[in-house]
Amino acid sequence: MARAAVGWGVRELAKEAGVSVDTISRLERGEDLQPRTIAAIRTALEAAGVIFIDQNGNGPGVRLKDRSA
Repeated sequence: MARAAVGWGVRELAKEAGVSVDTISRLERGEDLQPRTIAAIRTALEAAGVIFIDQNGNGPGVRLKDRSA
């Protein structure tokens, strides 16, 4: 969901996070990844404006930063 929110394909996210396309595919299939790999992907998405929302009764989610503020 986060990747789609910023309009990136798998290749763009992989490049920005410094990981392989296969790694992004594995993440999206729900496979386990190393914590440092997940951190790199999260950092890339946050730098693009994604805000990760913790579990709040309806499950975790994402939204984009307000760029007008």
